[in-house]
Amino acid sequence: MAADADAVSPRERYRSQVRADIKARAWEQIARSGATGLSLNAIAKELGMSGPALYRYFGSRDELITELIRDAYRSLADTFGAAAGGEAGIGGLAHALRRWALADPQRYFLVYGTPVPGYRAPDDITGIAQEIMAALLDVCAAAEPEAPPPASAGFTAHLSQHREWAGGHPAPPGVLRRALAFWTRMHGVLSLELAGHFTGMGFDPDRLFDAEVAELAAAR
Repeated sequence: MAADADAVSPRERYRSQVRADIKARAWEQIARSGATGLSLNAIAKELGMSGPALYRYFGSRDELITELIRDAYRSLADTFGAAAGGEAGIGGLAHALRRWALADPQRYFLVYGTPVPGYRAPDDITGIAQEIMAALLDVCAAAEPEAPPPASAGFTAHLSQHREWAGGHPAPPGVLRRALAFWTRMHGVLSLELAGHFTGMGFDPDRLFDAEVAELAAAR
């Protein structure tokens, strides 16, 4: 490891540091104005650089957004991987997701909020997103020994023919249904909480989240 670090030239270390500084300022901008307000020229000014100088590190706004999204997805994939490996089940995965989201709401909204107009993510980011979903499907498969309740049988059958989102995972339809229920309910609660919609409603969001997780874990 030390040999690898020594092999990195001062110029490469400087470039990595400048790229990290640019990304840090980008996150600050996103926190203030959202991803649509991201401006490379404004970041360059904050860093005391010219616009053309900054474009040597990120060739376009979309390239910078891609890097931020890639970092966010990679962070969540690692979080899910650690939680799934810890044998904590559905509840452990859900609470790992919430801790990750609460730690940096802007990061959460960049990947799970309103899409950035005109932006299209490259294929490698889709691959990381499928890695996240695969971890969820694995946990749901371990917790789903029975068929889903009859009330959702029709949609479960529909999923057997519409499973592109599962990225080739071999999970049976009942597991797909369980994973999708987890995904939609957890993100629904988290999106409302992080956007401040529970403020002033008089209940504890922690307890709401716990109740939702308990219902999902019990729905077998």
